[in-house]
Amino acid sequence: MPGIRVKDGESFESALRRFKKKCEKSGILSDLRKHQHFEKPSERRKRKENAARRKALARNRGR
Repeated sequence: MPGIRVKDGESFESALRRFKKKCEKSGILSDLRKHQHFEKPSERRKRKENAARRKALARNRGR
């Protein structure tokens, strides 16, 4: 479980933003969405292909 320490003088909104970002990086939200309902093997394959396509496109843009 990710946690953050609130800095002196830091607003609640910015601390919440940092916490959400940390949760997103650790993959908690994606794991939660993945377990909310059953995903057919064809849907899983399609999702993975799209992720690989996006990753390859991002790698090509960096050059």
